[in-house]
Amino acid sequence: MVVSRFLVETTDLLRRTPPLLRVLLTGLPASWTETPDVADGWRPRDVVGHLISAEIDDWLPRVRRILDDGTARPFEPFDRFAHVTRDADRSLHDLIETFTELRTVSLAELADHVSEADLDRAGLHPSLGEVTLRELLATWTVHDLDHVAQVFAALAGARDGDVGPWKAYLGILLRREDPAAVPSG
Repeated sequence: MVVSRFLVETTDLLRRTPPLLRVLLTGLPASWTETPDVADGWRPRDVVGHLISAEIDDWLPRVRRILDDGTARPFEPFDRFAHVTRDADRSLHDLIETFTELRTVSLAELADHVSEADLDRAGLHPSLGEVTLRELLATWTVHDLDHVAQVFAALAGARDGDVGPWKAYLGILLRREDPAAVPSG
């Protein structure tokens, strides 16, 4: 099976997310981890729970659907909030470990079943229409980056009230209130 540079780079980034979250979050007190990224947003544990849901019900099931059915059968809808009730009583440490295990399995399956020749194969998204496997995999990487940024925003939010006038220079805090905000200095 020919492995493309795209697949190598995609896998390389996806492999980094679990250890990054482990190093960043493990052992932090609740004063850091219980703040959402924005008002009514997600705390780091919610982000990790959502990433678990995506490992179980989104990325690989959609890869399989493209490989098995092409555009003949649309992807199953993805419940972006399944983690809310499922993970209510789980520790952040446990969530990170579960995510790590699931991601390892996902990447092994991806390596075993997807080649360069598959990247332009299409599937059918229920609302976006036809999408390629390459687009799905690229979205998976950017989805990880988006949620890692969300975790950083939540951690920064834990000190929002403590930075005083320096907030004017901290885009990560300014964007919690206005996504278009840029620091003044």
